[in-house]
Amino acid sequence: MGRSRWLAGAAVLFSVGAARGLAMPPPVCAPGAHTFAKSPAIVYGTAWKKDKTEDLVFEAVKTAGFRGIDTACQPKHYFEPGVGAAIARLAKAGVPREDLFIQTKYTPIGGQAKASVPYNPESPLAEQVRTSFEVSVKNLQTEYLDSWVLHSPLPTDKENLQVWRAMEQFHTRGRVGQLGISNCYDLSVLEALYEAALVKPAVVQNRFYADSGHDRELRAFCTKHAIAYQSFWTLTGNPAALKSSPVKAAARRLQCTPEQVFFAFVASEGITPLSGTTDPTHMAQDLAAVATLRLEPQELAAIAKVLYK
Repeated sequence: MGRSRWLAGAAVLFSVGAARGLAMPPPVCAPGAHTFAKSPAIVYGTAWKKDKTEDLVFEAVKTAGFRGIDTACQPKHYFEPGVGAAIARLAKAGVPREDLFIQTKYTPIGGQAKASVPYNPESPLAEQVRTSFEVSVKNLQTEYLDSWVLHSPLPTDKENLQVWRAMEQFHTRGRVGQLGISNCYDLSVLEALYEAALVKPAVVQNRFYADSGHDRELRAFCTKHAIAYQSFWTLTGNPAALKSSPVKAAARRLQCTPEQVFFAFVASEGITPLSGTTDPTHMAQDLAAVATLRLEPQELAAIAKVLYK
Protein backbone atom coordinates (compact mmCIF):
# COMPACT_ATOMS: atom_id res chain seq x y z
CA MET A 1 0.00 0.00 0.00
CA GLY A 2 1.35 3.49 -0.87
CA ARG A 3 2.19 5.99 1.84
CA SER A 4 -0.63 8.43 0.95
CA ARG A 5 -3.26 5.65 0.82
CA TRP A 6 -2.10 4.24 4.15
CA LEU A 7 -2.19 7.66 5.82
CA ALA A 8 -5.65 8.36 4.45
CA GLY A 9 -6.83 5.02 5.76
CA ALA A 10 -5.33 5.69 9.17
CA ALA A 11 -7.11 9.04 9.35
CA VAL A 12 -10.45 7.44 8.46
CA LEU A 13 -10.00 4.68 11.03
CA PHE A 14 -9.18 7.22 13.71
CA SER A 15 -12.29 9.29 12.93
CA VAL A 16 -14.59 6.28 12.75
CA GLY A 17 -13.16 4.79 15.94
CA ALA A 18 -13.67 8.02 17.83
CA ALA A 19 -17.22 8.32 16.57
CA ARG A 20 -18.02 4.78 17.74
CA GLY A 21 -16.58 5.35 21.18
CA LEU A 22 -13.63 3.04 20.70
CA ALA A 23 -10.41 3.48 22.70
CA MET A 24 -8.39 6.04 20.76
CA PRO A 25 -5.38 8.24 21.55
CA PRO A 26 -6.32 10.98 24.03
CA PRO A 27 -6.85 14.59 22.91
CA VAL A 28 -3.76 16.64 22.17
CA CYS A 29 -4.33 19.80 24.17
CA ALA A 30 -4.92 18.58 27.71
CA PRO A 31 -3.26 20.87 30.28
CA GLY A 32 0.19 19.85 31.48
CA ALA A 33 1.32 19.54 35.06
CA HIS A 34 4.74 21.11 34.51
CA THR A 35 6.24 24.27 33.09
CA PHE A 36 8.52 23.10 30.33
CA ALA A 37 11.78 24.79 29.42
CA LYS A 38 12.38 26.02 25.89
CA SER A 39 15.45 24.88 24.01
CA PRO A 40 18.45 27.18 24.36
CA ALA A 41 20.51 28.22 21.33
CA ILE A 42 23.04 25.43 21.91
CA VAL A 43 22.65 22.10 23.69
CA TYR A 44 25.23 19.94 25.45
CA GLY A 45 25.45 16.45 23.95
CA THR A 46 26.28 13.51 26.21
CA ALA A 47 26.95 10.61 23.83
CA TRP A 48 30.00 8.38 24.37
CA LYS A 49 30.97 9.89 27.73
CA LYS A 50 30.31 6.75 29.80
CA ASP A 51 31.45 7.06 33.43
CA LYS A 52 32.61 10.64 32.83
CA THR A 53 29.06 11.75 31.99
CA GLU A 54 28.13 13.08 35.43
CA ASP A 55 31.19 15.26 35.89
CA LEU A 56 31.15 16.57 32.32
CA VAL A 57 27.46 17.51 32.45
CA PHE A 58 28.00 19.22 35.81
CA GLU A 59 30.98 21.13 34.37
CA ALA A 60 29.10 22.10 31.21
CA VAL A 61 26.14 23.49 33.16
CA LYS A 62 27.54 24.85 36.40
CA THR A 63 30.86 26.23 35.16
CA ALA A 64 30.43 26.89 31.44
CA GLY A 65 26.76 27.88 31.52
CA PHE A 66 24.93 25.36 29.32
CA ARG A 67 21.23 25.00 30.10
CA GLY A 68 20.28 22.35 27.55
CA ILE A 69 21.23 18.66 27.89
CA ASP A 70 20.70 15.95 25.28
CA THR A 71 20.84 12.23 26.05
CA ALA A 72 19.08 8.97 25.11
CA CYS A 73 17.74 5.78 26.64
CA GLN A 74 20.40 3.87 24.73
CA PRO A 75 23.04 2.38 27.06
CA LYS A 76 25.10 1.46 24.01
CA HIS A 77 26.10 5.11 23.51
CA TYR A 78 24.66 7.12 26.42
CA PHE A 79 24.78 6.91 30.21
CA GLU A 80 21.47 8.42 31.32
CA PRO A 81 22.04 7.70 35.02
CA GLY A 82 25.14 9.90 34.86
CA VAL A 83 23.07 12.75 33.46
CA GLY A 84 20.55 12.22 36.25
CA ALA A 85 23.27 12.28 38.90
CA ALA A 86 24.52 15.57 37.43
CA ILE A 87 21.00 17.04 37.49
CA ALA A 88 20.70 16.13 41.18
CA ARG A 89 24.11 17.66 41.95
CA LEU A 90 23.23 20.79 40.02
CA ALA A 91 20.05 21.26 42.04
CA LYS A 92 22.10 21.20 45.23
CA ALA A 93 24.59 23.61 43.65
CA GLY A 94 21.97 26.22 42.81
CA VAL A 95 20.79 25.19 39.33
CA PRO A 96 17.26 23.81 39.78
CA ARG A 97 15.70 21.28 37.44
CA GLU A 98 13.25 23.86 36.08
CA ASP A 99 16.16 25.94 34.75
CA LEU A 100 17.27 23.07 32.51
CA PHE A 101 16.08 21.87 29.12
CA ILE A 102 16.29 18.07 29.31
CA GLN A 103 15.94 16.05 26.12
CA THR A 104 16.17 12.30 25.79
CA LYS A 105 15.15 9.71 23.24
CA TYR A 106 13.31 6.45 22.73
CA THR A 107 15.73 4.30 20.74
CA PRO A 108 14.17 1.51 18.63
CA ILE A 109 15.61 -1.96 18.91
CA GLY A 110 17.76 -1.51 15.80
CA GLY A 111 19.84 1.07 17.66
CA GLN A 112 20.28 -0.94 20.85
CA ALA A 113 22.98 -3.39 21.91
CA LYS A 114 21.47 -6.79 22.65
CA ALA A 115 23.08 -6.97 26.09
CA SER A 116 21.66 -3.66 27.32
CA VAL A 117 18.21 -3.11 25.81
CA PRO A 118 16.26 -1.00 28.34
CA TYR A 119 12.91 -2.62 27.50
CA ASN A 120 11.57 -6.01 26.45
CA PRO A 121 12.32 -6.18 22.72
CA GLU A 122 9.57 -8.76 22.26
CA SER A 123 6.87 -6.46 23.62
CA PRO A 124 4.63 -4.34 21.36
CA LEU A 125 6.07 -1.03 20.22
CA ALA A 126 3.75 0.99 22.45
CA GLU A 127 4.92 -0.96 25.49
CA GLN A 128 8.56 -0.47 24.51
CA VAL A 129 7.95 3.27 24.35
CA ARG A 130 6.20 3.35 27.74
CA THR A 131 8.98 1.37 29.39
CA SER A 132 11.64 3.54 27.79
CA PHE A 133 9.97 6.65 29.18
CA GLU A 134 9.80 5.26 32.71
CA VAL A 135 13.42 4.13 32.56
CA SER A 136 14.46 7.58 31.34
CA VAL A 137 12.69 9.60 34.02
CA LYS A 138 14.05 7.25 36.69
CA ASN A 139 17.59 7.52 35.29
CA LEU A 140 17.33 11.29 34.97
CA GLN A 141 15.77 11.77 38.42
CA THR A 142 12.99 13.91 37.00
CA GLU A 143 9.21 13.65 36.73
CA TYR A 144 9.03 15.11 33.26
CA LEU A 145 10.95 15.70 30.04
CA ASP A 146 11.16 18.98 28.20
CA SER A 147 11.73 17.17 24.91
CA TRP A 148 11.38 13.51 23.92
CA VAL A 149 12.69 12.30 20.59
CA LEU A 150 12.24 9.21 18.45
CA HIS A 151 15.91 8.34 17.98
CA SER A 152 15.53 7.07 14.43
CA PRO A 153 12.67 6.19 12.07
CA LEU A 154 11.43 2.63 12.02
CA PRO A 155 11.21 0.61 8.80
CA THR A 156 7.64 1.68 7.95
CA ASP A 157 5.39 4.72 8.36
CA LYS A 158 2.90 2.49 10.17
CA GLU A 159 5.48 1.60 12.83
CA ASN A 160 6.57 5.22 13.13
CA LEU A 161 2.99 6.23 13.82
CA GLN A 162 2.50 3.43 16.37
CA VAL A 163 5.50 4.74 18.28
CA TRP A 164 4.40 8.34 17.86
CA ARG A 165 0.90 7.62 19.22
CA ALA A 166 2.47 6.11 22.34
CA MET A 167 4.74 9.14 22.73
CA GLU A 168 1.81 11.50 22.24
CA GLN A 169 0.09 10.06 25.28
CA PHE A 170 2.91 11.29 27.54
CA HIS A 171 2.65 14.74 26.00
CA THR A 172 -1.10 14.77 26.60
CA ARG A 173 -0.62 13.75 30.23
CA GLY A 174 1.74 16.64 30.82
CA ARG A 175 4.86 14.53 31.23
CA VAL A 176 6.58 15.75 28.04
CA GLY A 177 6.85 19.28 26.69
CA GLN A 178 7.49 18.49 23.03
CA LEU A 179 8.13 15.56 20.69
CA GLY A 180 10.70 15.16 17.95
CA ILE A 181 12.53 12.79 15.66
CA SER A 182 16.23 12.22 14.99
CA ASN A 183 18.29 10.67 12.19
CA CYS A 184 15.49 11.39 9.74
CA TYR A 185 17.08 12.24 6.38
CA ASP A 186 14.20 11.25 4.10
CA LEU A 187 11.85 14.20 3.77
CA SER A 188 8.95 11.93 2.78
CA VAL A 189 9.23 10.16 6.15
CA LEU A 190 9.05 13.45 8.02
CA GLU A 191 6.16 14.63 5.86
CA ALA A 192 4.22 11.44 6.51
CA LEU A 193 4.77 11.67 10.25
CA TYR A 194 3.84 15.35 10.32
CA GLU A 195 0.63 14.70 8.37
CA ALA A 196 -0.51 11.87 10.64
CA ALA A 197 0.64 13.24 13.99
CA LEU A 198 -1.82 14.67 16.49
CA VAL A 199 1.08 16.27 18.35
CA LYS A 200 3.21 17.66 15.55
CA PRO A 201 6.98 17.14 15.62
CA ALA A 202 8.59 20.17 17.29
CA VAL A 203 12.22 19.25 16.63
CA VAL A 204 14.35 17.31 14.16
CA GLN A 205 17.86 16.36 15.25
CA ASN A 206 20.17 15.23 12.43
CA ARG A 207 23.81 14.80 11.56
CA PHE A 208 24.88 17.97 9.73
CA TYR A 209 27.09 16.93 6.86
CA ALA A 210 27.53 16.96 3.10
CA ASP A 211 26.25 13.42 2.49
CA SER A 212 22.72 14.61 3.28
CA GLY A 213 23.17 17.89 1.43
CA HIS A 214 23.18 19.48 4.88
CA ASP A 215 19.44 18.75 4.95
CA ARG A 216 18.64 21.94 3.05
CA GLU A 217 15.31 20.68 1.67
CA LEU A 218 14.37 19.08 4.96
CA ARG A 219 15.33 22.23 6.87
CA ALA A 220 13.11 24.28 4.58
CA PHE A 221 10.21 22.01 5.54
CA CYS A 222 11.09 22.49 9.20
CA THR A 223 11.13 26.26 8.83
CA LYS A 224 7.77 26.24 7.04
CA HIS A 225 6.18 24.21 9.84
CA ALA A 226 7.93 25.87 12.81
CA ILE A 227 9.99 22.74 13.57
CA ALA A 228 13.32 23.39 15.27
CA TYR A 229 16.37 21.81 13.64
CA GLN A 230 19.17 20.55 15.88
CA SER A 231 22.52 19.52 14.43
CA PHE A 232 25.03 17.01 15.70
CA TRP A 233 28.42 16.15 14.18
CA THR A 234 28.42 19.87 13.37
CA LEU A 235 32.20 20.27 13.49
CA THR A 236 33.32 16.69 12.87
CA GLY A 237 31.19 16.40 9.75
CA ASN A 238 32.54 19.55 8.12
CA PRO A 239 36.37 19.52 8.29
CA ALA A 240 36.84 21.19 4.91
CA ALA A 241 34.64 24.12 5.88
CA LEU A 242 36.55 24.61 9.12
CA LYS A 243 39.80 24.87 7.14
CA SER A 244 38.34 27.11 4.44
CA SER A 245 39.55 30.63 3.75
CA PRO A 246 36.23 32.35 4.62
CA VAL A 247 36.07 30.67 8.03
CA LYS A 248 39.70 31.45 8.80
CA ALA A 249 39.30 35.07 7.70
CA ALA A 250 36.27 35.55 9.92
CA ALA A 251 38.15 33.96 12.82
CA ARG A 252 40.99 36.45 12.36
CA ARG A 253 38.59 39.39 12.30
CA LEU A 254 36.69 38.25 15.37
CA GLN A 255 39.80 36.97 17.18
CA CYS A 256 38.21 33.62 17.82
CA THR A 257 38.62 30.02 16.65
CA PRO A 258 37.37 28.59 13.33
CA GLU A 259 35.12 26.29 15.35
CA GLN A 260 33.45 29.29 16.94
CA VAL A 261 32.94 30.89 13.54
CA PHE A 262 31.27 27.72 12.27
CA PHE A 263 28.97 27.50 15.28
CA ALA A 264 28.05 31.16 14.74
CA PHE A 265 27.34 30.39 11.09
CA VAL A 266 25.00 27.46 11.80
CA ALA A 267 23.22 29.52 14.45
CA SER A 268 22.66 32.22 11.82
CA GLU A 269 21.05 29.50 9.67
CA GLY A 270 18.45 28.94 12.37
CA ILE A 271 20.10 25.73 13.57
CA THR A 272 20.51 24.70 17.20
CA PRO A 273 23.86 22.88 17.37
CA LEU A 274 24.85 20.24 19.88
CA SER A 275 28.28 20.48 21.43
CA GLY A 276 29.72 17.36 22.97
CA THR A 277 33.13 18.75 23.87
CA THR A 278 34.88 17.46 26.99
CA ASP A 279 37.19 20.48 27.19
CA PRO A 280 36.07 23.25 29.62
CA THR A 281 37.65 25.95 27.46
CA HIS A 282 35.80 24.73 24.39
CA MET A 283 32.55 24.57 26.36
CA ALA A 284 32.83 28.28 27.12
CA GLN A 285 33.89 29.07 23.56
CA ASP A 286 30.97 27.17 22.03
CA LEU A 287 28.48 29.02 24.21
CA ALA A 288 30.04 32.37 23.38
CA ALA A 289 29.96 31.57 19.66
CA VAL A 290 26.17 31.33 19.48
CA ALA A 291 25.54 34.03 22.10
CA THR A 292 27.84 36.86 21.04
CA LEU A 293 29.60 36.28 17.71
CA ARG A 294 28.04 38.02 14.73
CA LEU A 295 29.24 37.41 11.19
CA GLU A 296 28.96 40.02 8.48
CA PRO A 297 26.59 39.32 5.56
CA GLN A 298 29.49 38.84 3.16
CA GLU A 299 31.12 36.38 5.58
CA LEU A 300 27.90 34.39 5.86
CA ALA A 301 27.59 34.29 2.07
CA ALA A 302 31.20 33.16 1.60
CA ILE A 303 30.91 30.37 4.16
CA ALA A 304 27.61 29.22 2.67
CA LYS A 305 29.22 29.09 -0.78
CA VAL A 306 31.96 26.82 0.57
CA LEU A 307 29.61 24.62 2.58
CA TYR A 308 26.81 24.19 0.08
CA LYS A 309 28.88 23.85 -3.08
